[in-house]
Amino acid sequence: MSPISGGVRRASSFALKLSISVGLLAVLFRQTDVGAVAARLRQVEPGWIALALLVQAVLLLVSGWRWRRLLVTQHVDATTWQLTLSCLVANFFNNFLPSNIGGDFVRIADTAGAAGSRTVATAVVLLDRVLGLIALFAVAACGSLLLRHALPGTGYLWILLIGGALAAAIVVSQPALVTRGLRPLARLREDWVTERLGRLETMLAKAGGDRASLLQAFGGALVVQGLVVVFYVCVARGLHIDLPLRDAMVIVPVSLVIQLAPVSINGFGVREAVFSYLFRMLGHPVDAGLALSIAGAALLILASLPGGLIFLLRKEGLMVPPPSSDMPEEEV
Repeated sequence: MSPISGGVRRASSFALKLSISVGLLAVLFRQTDVGAVAARLRQVEPGWIALALLVQAVLLLVSGWRWRRLLVTQHVDATTWQLTLSCLVANFFNNFLPSNIGGDFVRIADTAGAAGSRTVATAVVLLDRVLGLIALFAVAACGSLLLRHALPGTGYLWILLIGGALAAAIVVSQPALVTRGLRPLARLREDWVTERLGRLETMLAKAGGDRASLLQAFGGALVVQGLVVVFYVCVARGLHIDLPLRDAMVIVPVSLVIQLAPVSINGFGVREAVFSYLFRMLGHPVDAGLALSIAGAALLILASLPGGLIFLLRKEGLMVPPPSSDMPEEEV
């Protein structure tokens, strides 16, 4: 693909996503009492908003700790504080780039040197993502058991949870199956792909051999997803929205899962549509759902701003390669 055609394709993709985000927001605002939404946004309680920001700070700290537990399985030395700062920078890029995965590239770059391999650093970040997704399904599935009103489709949450957990267990316990399934990719660039598949298999074998650290990382993922729910409950209280925890345990995780679909700009429009729909299904005012979605997103963007400052001020990456590393230069 030529640079020009690649640029046209990216521009077209961005334009389509922007159209979807703007279109969904336009429809929602046309069907919702905008005055009621604005009224809720004007009656913010600063104390609850401050508590929500504190919850977000704790969430980042736990995220750094759970990432560290996965790096421990690869014998990579990193402090929780270093990784927490990297998560903060990653959040900034997630919020200010038109993609939900932009921050993952920051995390990979920050740990590739110490891991001695971009492949290993990438695999660790992907495993962290998978554990977070399974934890998200777990929180939503458990929340569905507490709902006062039946919500269509909640049974699929349990299917996704069980399926995801089984798939993850197979991946870390039988890494050879993963690399065997990816072996056809070697036809594209045999030596390069074969070498990296070997690194991936070694990484998964090490992770599977340290089940205590894996379980700790998954426990951290559950705490993180629980804190995300608490964050939105605090924001709801700050807007004088009566959102029970049991309802938030379904609304928030389900919206986060749907936002992963790369069809909008950072989930804008999609997130608001899901919040509004689930609020209506659970008997809450639709304008409350829209106000909460907007306020929560704005607060998360605000909380991520220090990450941009940290990125600009730091003189080098998060970590450097260990002196004894014998990995090829192009791999780190």
